[in-house]
Amino acid sequence: MVELISAVFYILNAILGFIMIMLIVSMILSWLVLFNVINTRNPTVYRIMDALERFTAPVLEPFRRFIPSFGGLDLSFLVCVLVIQVLQRYLLPAAERNLIALVLG
Repeated sequence: MVELISAVFYILNAILGFIMIMLIVSMILSWLVLFNVINTRNPTVYRIMDALERFTAPVLEPFRRFIPSFGGLDLSFLVCVLVIQVLQRYLLPAAERNLIALVLG
């Protein structure tokens, strides 16, 4: 049972890591578009940006509802990254330890 709990928390941590990578890639690509390094008129760039937007929008939307953007600066990304980091470093390991302790008695 302990192995199953550890596997579930490992998968949750991996999913959060994947979301974090997608958020960072999306942020970097948006900066590259903003500074005119890459162009969204390129079909490949457009498809990549569209796919990343479709993936990251549902993750960022709850944060965007409560956090206003300041002069075009989207702070919801920063808050989302911080929440994911807190989940990965503190909450998931603590929940895993407590659940294992509960199962072992």
